[in-house]
Amino acid sequence: MNSNDENSAAIDRRYLDAALRLARRHEGMTGTNPSVVCLLVRDDGEGSYIIGSGITARGGRPHAEPIALAEVGSSAKGATAYVTLEPCAHHGRTPPCAQTLIDAGVTRVVTAIVDPDARVNGKGHATLENAGIEVVQIDGGNAASRVMQGYLKMRSSNNPFVTLKLAMTNEGVMGVRDKQQVRITGSESKAQTHLMRARHDAILVGIGTVLSDDPGLTCRLPGLEARSPIRVVLDAGALLEAQHQLVSSAHALPTFAIAPNDVARNWQDMLAKHGVSRLACELDGAHIALPELLDDLAAKGIQSVMVEGGSKVAESFLKENLVDEIMLYVGGEPEVTNIPKDAVIAPFTPDNLPEGFEIREELRFGSDLCLRLCKVAG
Repeated sequence: MNSNDENSAAIDRRYLDAALRLARRHEGMTGTNPSVVCLLVRDDGEGSYIIGSGITARGGRPHAEPIALAEVGSSAKGATAYVTLEPCAHHGRTPPCAQTLIDAGVTRVVTAIVDPDARVNGKGHATLENAGIEVVQIDGGNAASRVMQGYLKMRSSNNPFVTLKLAMTNEGVMGVRDKQQVRITGSESKAQTHLMRARHDAILVGIGTVLSDDPGLTCRLPGLEARSPIRVVLDAGALLEAQHQLVSSAHALPTFAIAPNDVARNWQDMLAKHGVSRLACELDGAHIALPELLDDLAAKGIQSVMVEGGSKVAESFLKENLVDEIMLYVGGEPEVTNIPKDAVIAPFTPDNLPEGFEIREELRFGSDLCLRLCKVAG
């Protein structure tokens, strides 16, 4: 590779990385479509510059490409489009994005990842190339996969991407029984947790967490309140009550109570009155069958689930091999510094991580350590 090629590759990577960062802005807000960004870049001989951008609209339509093209008009002719996902190739009520780029006169398209949707899956790139447009696909790597992880998991397995979030001490203590709140992590980690909520379609807890903590499970970061996820609570014993926050606020924020069909009619009526949707489940013994539950959530368009509540729930998801990523927060200055006899113990500790996972990233939030664990490839 000569120096000009190296310089061109570096420029492509820089703009594509910028597009991937921008795509996180609508993560969790685009329905069953991924959050995609299209940057339009020109180089008229004095260096490249961005002339327009588009991001998949909230709800999933319009797509990023027509938004960017509408912003720049005829200036798109001769430009390069940096698109974080292969442009779609299938016809609906609007033309496919690949054709829209062709019609606009774009001469070059750089993408991060092939769309695994069977209606696309290389067809978008082929459509562009057949029209004489240069197509460059850069390995989007971890950045592209993280932005579109729910979409990619759904397309490959018809199941949501599951993130398990846990906070614990170095000894694996998550809390103390019969004590409503025990501080494990600091304010910086809590803010990151709320940002995680904003980036997921749904947040899931067990009824034990509801009974002990009565959480709201909303995103409470200023300006991101509207991005609170759908709330899901596992409640095989029909123990939710009207005074619980998840019930009393359900008219304002979608909430699913997961319970079997044979629960009492008056309990179902109470949920309906407050706006809670009961989602019937299958039981595996006395417990909710989690693989079937994920199937049902996927059928409702939920592509990413953040599991945040309870040691037992975390252990169950791990045992069923349903966890794709673990975000483990280790408190640097926790309220408890030993292992009380009534401690709630995590299913693993920072020194004894679950089998099949490896550390991909180490972050610091205040005095807390955050480990991002991913499944070992292969």
